[in-house]
Amino acid sequence: MINGIQQVGVGTTDVHKSWKWYRQNFGFDVAAFDEAAPAPLMTQYTGGEVHSRHALFAVNLNGGGGMEIWQFTSRRSGDQHPFSLNKQGLLVTKIKVEDAHKGHAQIDAKLTNPVEKDPTGKNAFSLVDPFGNPYMVSESNYWFRHKNSIFGGIEGIVIGVTDIDKAKEFYGKVLGIDKVIYDEIRVFDDLKHLKDGGETYRRMRIEPSNRHTGAFSEVFGDFHIELLEVKSAEKGKHNMAGRFWGDQGFIHLCFDVNQMDQIKKRAEQLNHPFTVDSGDSFSMGEAAGRFAYVEDPDGTLIELVEADKITVAKKFGWKLTLSPAQKKKPLPRLLFWFMGLNRKKD
Repeated sequence: MINGIQQVGVGTTDVHKSWKWYRQNFGFDVAAFDEAAPAPLMTQYTGGEVHSRHALFAVNLNGGGGMEIWQFTSRRSGDQHPFSLNKQGLLVTKIKVEDAHKGHAQIDAKLTNPVEKDPTGKNAFSLVDPFGNPYMVSESNYWFRHKNSIFGGIEGIVIGVTDIDKAKEFYGKVLGIDKVIYDEIRVFDDLKHLKDGGETYRRMRIEPSNRHTGAFSEVFGDFHIELLEVKSAEKGKHNMAGRFWGDQGFIHLCFDVNQMDQIKKRAEQLNHPFTVDSGDSFSMGEAAGRFAYVEDPDGTLIELVEADKITVAKKFGWKLTLSPAQKKKPLPRLLFWFMGLNRKKD
């Protein structure tokens, strides 16, 4: 029922400044939506008050998930918390690249760490962006297209957990991300340049054994999650501790899904009920659909979105309302060519 990673939410104090950096460095140059509005359904994660925000969903049409760049407009976003791989929560977002060495050469050397091998043997390098968010840029086998950039979108994310086996059960049974690619305990070369990366970790990579072939499945592409549990040091706090949803840093991991009601029923049966549910439909101005949130065993926020309407070409006012049949199979590639007309060029 999951088609792929739709986006990772990243809080910032300046949407347009952040988007400029992500499109110039990672190729996220198409805005799928750009809207300012209140967020009334998220009050349990925003101090019990309705706060307003400006959200911009940026994508890289080479394939992979996008970024929902998120800024409070009713309050100043809380400061970025100190990063550590020993914490729980969304730790490191993984970006696709055709060639890690070429990608490394294109990004500010003051931000990047050396190219290393990841556990699958692929070249990868880590960096912390100018806003304090950690990324792993790694070579990938899946590309929707090759155009405008050697980078692609988001292919995975590292999630810190207190108990990998409990986390694996949640992601496997609730979300269907159930296939173990590796499960190792050691010091990892590709992590060692990040804060506390020299510790010994248990690290498990999982992906769905049966990824759904929904409307956006081809452009989002293959994806995985890496569960990370520190073994040689004391576990830190969750990276959302003392933060509002929307404060600076990673705030949620969002999956594009079909059959939301069935996912909700399964989550309830497994004692992980939805904490937020927009109901039949929720408008984001240039897009519409149903969204919900569920928490993993450590309280990490997982968003689920079932899209009903998207903007294909904003300049022509062309929008597409998805029928039940269209939700079940990949949309024509020509449609994403038209979405590329929304590309922001610097």
